[in-house]
Order: sequence, then structure tokens, then C-alpha cells
Amino acid sequence: MFSASLNKKVRALGLKMALSSKALGGQLIVVDNLDLKDGKTKELKAKLGGLNLGKSALVIDGDALNVGFARASSNLGNVDLLPAVGANVYDIMRCETLVLTKAAVERLEARFNG
Repeated sequence: MFSASLNKKVRALGLKMALSSKALGGQLIVVDNLDLKDGKTKELKAKLGGLNLGKSALVIDGDALNVGFARASSNLGNVDLLPAVGANVYDIMRCETLVLTKAAVERLEARFNG
């Protein structure tokens, strides 16, 4: 069985290019945090309604996912949630809008710098 694997530098470059593509296209949104008061889907819809997410959105959080946000977003078919460790080119390019938390930005910067 043959499997082609890419080294870390090439994978990091691909991730940088995917993030840059979203940023240049105006499809990247950075938020402070994902805190919800009740963790209800209705509250999340209201919060995300003003962001103009389009058909699909990928939300990337820091190391640990916000439990209330994860619970509320599980009922929305057009919103996916990933921790910063799981960020990958395929999921970023597949979604129409990318939403990053400040913790995710810091984690991704650390990932690129070392």
C-alpha cells in the first residue's frame, strides 16, 4: 500500500494559503469568544445572524471547545466546529465563511511559528 504524506512545512504552507484565501475574499471573521448564556440554538442563531455567514460556516476555537456553543451548534446543519488543532485545508476551503476565535488565532500562530 502506498500513501503520499507531506512534511510539516508543506502542510503549514497549505494551511496558511487557505487562511489567506479566506481573508482576502472577505470570508474570514474573528470573534472574541464563543460564550453563550444558555447554550440554546435560538440564542446562537441570533448571535450568528448578524455575522452574515452565508450557506456554510466553519468555526475554529482554541484548544478546548466551548461546551455550550458545541451543544447549540450541533442543531445547525450549516455550522461546523473544530478545535485549532484540527484545522485543515479541506474543511477551511469547503466552507463559505470561516469564523476564528482569538484563542484559535493565537493557537494557529503558535503552530506556524514552531
